[in-house]
Amino acid sequence: MSGPKTHNPGFLALVNDAKSRIREVDIEQYKGLVSSGDPHVLIDVREESEWAAGHAAGSMHLGKGIIERDIEAKVPDKNATVVLYCGGGFRSALAGDALRQMGYANVISLDGGWRAYQASGLPVEK
Repeated sequence: MSGPKTHNPGFLALVNDAKSRIREVDIEQYKGLVSSGDPHVLIDVREESEWAAGHAAGSMHLGKGIIERDIEAKVPDKNATVVLYCGGGFRSALAGDALRQMGYANVISLDGGWRAYQASGLPVEK
């Protein structure tokens, strides 16, 4: 498990702009959502190789490169609660902002992403 990456300023500016328009939860808040039984769709927006190496149990894979193209077929209800995660919460914020623009009303980005999920003890699949 690698630590957080160092990102370039232009990318960080883009992510911070997206984060100003979306909802984020940390891993403890996400665990609360899971334990409350609130229905939600968990989507991994990482690359195929990252997904194949391990992912959250029960999650769906829609990589950031294709999520806008495929989301409406996979999650037709635009009022569904959709939780996105990536490696650390940056790509999921960008994808979440795009879904918000497409009319998805309840998109959440998991801050800390896969690293936080793995460390949380929640179930993992390969």
